[in-house]
Amino acid sequence: MKKDNLQPHQQRVVEEHKELKERHSKLWDFIMENPTYLKLPEEEQADLKIQLDAMATYVDVLERRINRF
Repeated sequence: MKKDNLQPHQQRVVEEHKELKERHSKLWDFIMENPTYLKLPEEEQADLKIQLDAMATYVDVLERRINRF
């Protein structure tokens, strides 16, 4: 994939992928390393883990799309 040859919609997918990977990484760090996470109610902790999994799936889908460009 050459970034300079991408169509505008493809460039948006690449940028979205980059931003989502960063947000996913920050959420993973929060869950795994921040003691504040353990102080949250169990329901909130569970929802954050579900969100993390959903973000990982979304990252994977964007990567598959990008690989077809």
